[in-house]
Amino acid sequence: MDTTVFLAIMAGALMHAGWNAVIKIGLDRFSAILLLSLFQGAISFALIPFFPTIASDAWPWLLASILLHVGYKFFLIKAYALGDLSQIYPLARGTAPLIVSVISALYLGEVLSLTNAVGIVSIGMGIMAMALSKGPNTPPLSRKALIFAFCTASFTAAYTLVDGIGARVSFNASSFTLWLFAGDSLIMLVSALFLRGRGAVTKTLPEWKSGLIAGALSLGSYWIAIWAMTKAPIALVSGLRESSVLFAMFIAVFLLKEKAGIIRWLAAFSIGTGILLTRF
Repeated sequence: MDTTVFLAIMAGALMHAGWNAVIKIGLDRFSAILLLSLFQGAISFALIPFFPTIASDAWPWLLASILLHVGYKFFLIKAYALGDLSQIYPLARGTAPLIVSVISALYLGEVLSLTNAVGIVSIGMGIMAMALSKGPNTPPLSRKALIFAFCTASFTAAYTLVDGIGARVSFNASSFTLWLFAGDSLIMLVSALFLRGRGAVTKTLPEWKSGLIAGALSLGSYWIAIWAMTKAPIALVSGLRESSVLFAMFIAVFLLKEKAGIIRWLAAFSIGTGILLTRF
């Protein structure tokens, strides 16, 4: 992988960890994700006029991606309702790169080198190990929570693959990204109004500053990822992007002064090792 692409993905992973920290506000999960989506969409709609229209071949991929992103959000919200955030998130995100690696090798012909493949596995296993790092007092996940967590991972893998292909055939990763988030925000808005009424939107208004910051960071993070998937194998980009969990841990330990147990540090080592292996 080119050094510039690698560093860009790492910057995007840091931004991903950053918006997750910002969005930890006094809202329920649905409202927080709605707030994020609305600002992602607002920024995207503002920027769309400055970029060319995507190629016609990319529109089916774009529509599929929008639906997958919305499905991912609803499954993630349900998974969070059934289990602890610190367990659900690593399981949902950690397994996705492994799924992407297998499917991209079988159907896209993007077979990774042995070193790269070991790196992706190391990152994925390290992320999932984070789910075991809360200690004996954390209640075990129910079977239903596990099902929703892995369904969420499947949605993540699916939209990653679709976005990678869509960006490549669109001939403009930036335009594809902006239209994606614009469409996603509209569906989330309509869904919120249908499920919870107008109050779903007004409830988020007091947190608009956090929404703006988180929306900009998350949009920028995935914008980088989609661009990178036009320059490097999709599986490598997927694995490196999920290393944001490592940055999130550093933010928690060094800025928020949270304690990290031995399992958490071993998981961090596994992720760090995986990142290094993807460079060869």
